[in-house]
Amino acid sequence: MTLLSAENLLVRLGGRTILSGVDLGVLRAEVVGLIGPNGAGKTTLLRTLCGLLRPDRGLVLLDGAPLASLSSAARARKMAYFAQSAAIYWPMTVARVVALGRLPYLGPWQQPGPDDFTAMESAMADCEVTTLADRPVSELSGGERARAMLARALASEPQLLLADEPVAGLDPYHQLQVMELMSARARRGMGVVVVLHDLALAARFCDRLVLLAGGEVAAAGPPAEVLKPDLLERVYGVRMGTAIVDGERLLVPWTRSPAGHDGAGGRGPLSSG
Repeated sequence: MTLLSAENLLVRLGGRTILSGVDLGVLRAEVVGLIGPNGAGKTTLLRTLCGLLRPDRGLVLLDGAPLASLSSAARARKMAYFAQSAAIYWPMTVARVVALGRLPYLGPWQQPGPDDFTAMESAMADCEVTTLADRPVSELSGGERARAMLARALASEPQLLLADEPVAGLDPYHQLQVMELMSARARRGMGVVVVLHDLALAARFCDRLVLLAGGEVAAAGPPAEVLKPDLLERVYGVRMGTAIVDGERLLVPWTRSPAGHDGAGGRGPLSSG
């Protein structure tokens, strides 16, 4: 069943067209990866899908209802947004930050109950921040802070998680941990949309990929159909190398292409693809 769908999205910011004609569907129990070069429109698309930006044209549906018709509280109970470089400006402990994920379920001045604490403890354990519970977020490393913010998102027990580069700044161990965590949550029924730059992680953990180039969808489908060397060279401006790991074929960026790329700028030859 389709959990989230976007139809013919057009988004303009500052007089510039950032997204044009974008369609996207997200099913329950699947991980959809958004890939593409810097400036391709990935973060703008994610912010539009969660209602932080309103499209100039097109429609976003959540569980069959127009996203714009839902209150902010209703959206917060159904979806969680993990923002890129999310900041905390107060010396809050990790436990208090994670507790913010339960606010959509609490009334004014209502204290968390047993179900809230269970959700918080589960999220902190999954993100391996339980031992950091009493530490101020301001004292954490960038990777620890990112895992704490992800725990806050998961504490809301969302049907849909929208994550903007959740593994940026993490060491390889925690990159794998975060991707395994999101994949496991998807297997339990949650829909996940994740922005990634690491194509190896995208190939390994995503059920489907959407490749953005110049604000348009250049390709969409299973990783094997999207991660094709000739297409990636045109979009990213790099020639790909091939590696075989545990019997699986992986593509890795190897050399820059002399022709450059068409992925971030205006409408190039990819616009018809």
